[in-house]
Amino acid sequence: MELLSALSLGELALSFSRVPLFPVFDLSYFIVSILYLKYEPGAVELSRRHPMASWLCAMLHCFGSYILADLLLGEPLIDYFSNNSSVLLASAVWYLIFFCPLDLFYKCVCFLPVKLIFVAMKEVVRVRKIAVGIHHAHHHYHHGWFIMIATGWVKGSGVALMSNFEQLFRGVWKPETNEILHMSFPTKASLYGAILFTLQQTRWLPVSKASLIFIFTMFMVSCKVFLTATHSHTSPFDVLEGYICPVLFGMTLAGDHHHDNHGGVHGGAHGGSGPSSPHSAMATKSKEELSEGSRKKKTKKAD
Repeated sequence: MELLSALSLGELALSFSRVPLFPVFDLSYFIVSILYLKYEPGAVELSRRHPMASWLCAMLHCFGSYILADLLLGEPLIDYFSNNSSVLLASAVWYLIFFCPLDLFYKCVCFLPVKLIFVAMKEVVRVRKIAVGIHHAHHHYHHGWFIMIATGWVKGSGVALMSNFEQLFRGVWKPETNEILHMSFPTKASLYGAILFTLQQTRWLPVSKASLIFIFTMFMVSCKVFLTATHSHTSPFDVLEGYICPVLFGMTLAGDHHHDNHGGVHGGAHGGSGPSSPHSAMATKSKEELSEGSRKKKTKKAD
């Protein structure tokens, strides 16, 4: 805290935490969220054939985190849809991205320098949602640490966590793409951020909420803008997890890589051909030879 005061970041953090999100930051959040929807295979065709289903998918991308948080806290799931201004703004963005003549709006927001600005502003909204979700959960459960962490987590990454449900509106069912099994960087960062904000809310982390919001927002903006600019799908947490996971959970990097290599594993299981099949056959043959040799030795000794 003394360092923040010396650098005059305390006042900056406090002013930053008071910046209203609607309409500019929320608009950026809606644009990026619906852009990701349009990137999904078959999303454009769905909007032409079933506009209502496409609109529902867009609303889940924009408000899925609120719906999931309300579900956890036992509140009405459609409560946030009473905010007419946000729903109308998100609906306008959905219409322009999917139905604007000549795709002009889509081409403008997809222009990389413009898109990076929207991505950065979306992360501002994400961090603020995590902080607000934990404060809301703390109001209901003062000592429910896990409830606060879960609420903040779904507030920050609810769209990704309920992606399988959203896929059903598009007629797609891919349970192997579950976000819990393959966490993306925003999902992991939201979880870690929820833990930090929970510690701050319960006075275990000696830093003000405004300062934590500012610091974590700068981290999220820097990482997400870099990943988007470089078209990278890696996570800044991979290096740290590579050292911690083997110690805590006995996981090895080689084992995880082999598990994630679906082509090699499933190719050997289903097709019967591929690099894994001869290796498995040789391994099985070696085991059989060893067993046969051991059996002969035992028989000779007995004789």
